[in-house]
Amino acid sequence: MEKIEARPQTLRQIALDRVRDAIMEGQIAPGERLVERTLGDRLGVSRSVIREVIRNLESEGLVENTAAGPRLSTISPEQARQIYEIRMQLESSAVAACAEAATPRNVADLRTALAAIGAAHDARNPVDALRASTRFYEIIFETGGHDIAWEIVQRLNSRISQMRAMTLSVVGRQAAGLARLSRIVDAIAKKDSAAAAEACREHVAEAGSIAVEMLRNR
Repeated sequence: MEKIEARPQTLRQIALDRVRDAIMEGQIAPGERLVERTLGDRLGVSRSVIREVIRNLESEGLVENTAAGPRLSTISPEQARQIYEIRMQLESSAVAACAEAATPRNVADLRTALAAIGAAHDARNPVDALRASTRFYEIIFETGGHDIAWEIVQRLNSRISQMRAMTLSVVGRQAAGLARLSRIVDAIAKKDSAAAAEACREHVAEAGSIAVEMLRNR
């Protein structure tokens, strides 16, 4: 993580984004202590800013308070299974609704987001890949009118991104994932809600199986 040179009003948000990105990149390992002084020195901000960042990450479920201080949360295989189960229900429903409501512009936006995911993978930039993936799903939920479901997904998004980063480290997973996402977009473009939902379920099921297996072996 690089030091923050500017001192704008949104300093806490910048620090939060930097720490969250470091978590997604694996710079901070599950179970590792978050030391205020160390993080403050690395980012060039005060310990009070870091305390706010840690509180925010705790509310997202990424950090847990222990007797030894705050630590990056670990995700159990059972928790992962439940999260992917929720994902499958919410995302497949949103994808089906998106297929029914999508305009050519919505489809073009999805293809742009998909291209951004592919470019980030090619550049080996996991943070940009996760951001592009989040944008991809945001378009789907918004287009399908599933605003409340998207709010639920956003509450889980930090943990989802953490596991998405983990599954993308598997050899061949990036190409397979992009192929499945392309199938979803193709089905949406054809307004085939059943095919879009099925492609979504297959995509989430594959990612979920990989994540649960990796956590069991950790």
